[in-house]
Formats: sequence, structure tokens, C-alpha cells
Amino acid sequence: MHRAPLFGLALLVCPGVLPSAAQPAGGALSAERLARVDRLLEQYVDQNRIAGAVALVLRDGKPVYEKAVGWSDKEAGRRMTAGTLFRIASQSKAITSAAVLALVEEGKIGLNEPVGNFIGTVRKTTVMTEDGSIADARRAITIKDLLTHTAGISYGRESRVAAAYEAKGLGPAAGNGWYTADKDEPVCETMERLGTLPFVAQPGEAFVYGYNTDILGCVVEKASGMPLDEFLRRRITGPLGMKDTRFFVPPAERERLATLYASGSDGLIVRAPEGSRGQGHYVEGPRRSFAGGAGLTSTARDYARFLEAIRSGGALEGVRILAPRTAKLMTTNQSGTVRGNDGLGFGLGFETVDRYGASGMAETGAFGWGGAYGTTYQVDPQSRLVIVLMIQLMPNATDIQQKFTTLVYQSLVN
Repeated sequence: MHRAPLFGLALLVCPGVLPSAAQPAGGALSAERLARVDRLLEQYVDQNRIAGAVALVLRDGKPVYEKAVGWSDKEAGRRMTAGTLFRIASQSKAITSAAVLALVEEGKIGLNEPVGNFIGTVRKTTVMTEDGSIADARRAITIKDLLTHTAGISYGRESRVAAAYEAKGLGPAAGNGWYTADKDEPVCETMERLGTLPFVAQPGEAFVYGYNTDILGCVVEKASGMPLDEFLRRRITGPLGMKDTRFFVPPAERERLATLYASGSDGLIVRAPEGSRGQGHYVEGPRRSFAGGAGLTSTARDYARFLEAIRSGGALEGVRILAPRTAKLMTTNQSGTVRGNDGLGFGLGFETVDRYGASGMAETGAFGWGGAYGTTYQVDPQSRLVIVLMIQLMPNATDIQQKFTTLVYQSLVN
């Protein structure tokens, strides 16, 4: 027998009402307390601090809360819906990391293998120190370094390297570094050019957030012999039924893509200019750069399916994308204390919670991350939760992500 699809029926939760069919056994989530989540989301829309949002919570793989509030395009009068598409930016990283690990399982990539085996310009790298001098890297950058963001590779925003990156069409010149949807070249061409630039820390010595996962996307292409979008479709998004998770939105579906807004100096939203890098080339762009670190679009429901598969040990509804031990590697701290001693670590694609209280009310063993457009998620295996919030706001001056997650947790009463 096959399990029913995870989202066979949409669950819409109204203030103060949680359908009994969705209530986990034992009354674990309080309908009265969940109504506080409704009020939070509606308050931020009413106060013009966000245009709209889609919130989704799974418990034991079943939706116990789903809410679409506000506007997908406020000026056009288009309402937010559960099927609205969002630019998920760095939430792409976990999916690309899973693709890398699928190839690790096949023996086509080794975790401790030098990245230079796939990208020649990364075989021997350099580091620009704080005083502006350039030194050779003390060792080769490995696949694991990229997965844990300990390769020393940034987005080129540091003043000592910014000019060099800009000259190569990277860093600040590329829309805060990570934006590549407007590039008329395959991602491997961009990453090969990146390898000629100096990085900002020695491999393995610091947590540096940057192009790591975009390089991994190129590694996937080299190791698999197919474009990254095709590999993801064949091995992850397709098998998991994530039909709305793609690098670019088909023109016929442009009205499903949420409009991007920005927080103004007063904290109220303003519409991002049409044609800007932020508003994006996700519909009209060259459609050639498959940026594994920041390029995907998705829905709350699609992304929750991926997260539930990882929470469940690499499989969902009889479809396995990773072995249980591989999923465990992704979701446990693999970087030691390189990131710091604040109770948070980094696994092979996810931030990890190593101490209760280090990330709000999340239990030890939880994992998550977010995206530059304001999207966020957290998975808590001990609490059997998947929590997803989708908004489109960059820059984002709200605190709705933290408050939303807290209000989900305070609804757990058993």
C-alpha cells in the first residue's frame, strides 16, 4: 500500500480553529495558541511590514497549520495563496548539498576529495590576508570544506578583495555576490573564474559564508555529466514530487511568482523596482546560470516535502533520495567549534542546533537555515516538526521569522 500524498488536500487554518483531522493525537498543538500565529501574520500585513506570507507546519509529516495571508502582488491586487512561488535564495543550498551527497553515495565524489579534481582553477588557491598580502593556501580545498562553509570562500564583499571580485563579474558587482540569475553563462564558467581569485581565509580555519554551494553545483555537473537543473529534477525534486521547485519560472506562470518588496527606512515595505536584480530575472533572464547556492524558486509545500524527507532519514512516501546515515551527516555538526561556541554548528548543508536555547525553543538536534528574500525554515526531529515561512522582502528589517517560529513552538502543549 502507498501512503496518501503529503499534501493531497489543502489545510487552511482559521483563527482559533484547527480541524480535528489535523490535530495530532494527544492534543499536542493547541488550537487556541495556534491562533496567535494567525494574529502575528495578519498584524504584519496590516501594519505594512510585509506584503504577504505563506506559513506551513508539519507534525509527523502531516500538515497541522497552513496559512496564506496578504498579497502576492499588492499593487495588482493579487492575493497570496498556498501555491505562490517564492525566490528561496540560500534555501537552495540544502537541496544542492543533498545532490552532492547522492553522488558521494555512488562513489563519484569523495567528502575529503580535493575540489580541484573537478574544477582546475581551484586546484591551487590563494588567500588575501587582512593586510592585503596574498599567500598560498596551506592545503587543498575539499568537498567537505564547501559543504560546511569552512573553505574560506566569501561572496567577495570584504574591502580587501571587493575590487578584484568586481573586475571578474563577481562579488558586489553581481548583486550582493550571490545573485547570478542575470548571468548569460553556465555556472561552471563563473566558478572557474572564481577559482582564480584570492579567498579570505585558509581552508578549514574559519566559517566563511559565500560561493561554496555554487561551486558544489558545478561539481555536481562535472561528476554527473548533466546540468544541475536536470540532476536535481531526476534525483531529488522529481522523485519527491516537488514540481514547483525550479531555477526559473515558466513565462506562463509568471503571476504565481510573488513580488519582491523591501523594508524602507521606516520599516514599511516598498516595491522593489521592476527589472532590478532583486525583483529578478527568474522569468525573463538568460536562464543559463543554475546557481546551486541561491538560484531556486519553490513553494512552501514543495520545500516542506524536501525537509520532511531529510527529517525522515532521506526518504518520503517510499521514495529514497539519501541513505539514513547520509541524512544524519547533513543534520549534525560537522564543523566542530569553527563556527563558534554559541551552541550552533553546521552540518553538510544545514545549520545545526547543538544546545537547547541556542536557536529559540528548538530542541538539540534541530536544523535549519533561510534565504536572502526573507524565507526561513526549521526542522526539529525531537519535536517531529517541519516549520516553513515564505515571504519576499529584501532588505528585510522585520523580526517575523523569529516570532513566527516561537509562536509555533509555544503551541506545543503535550
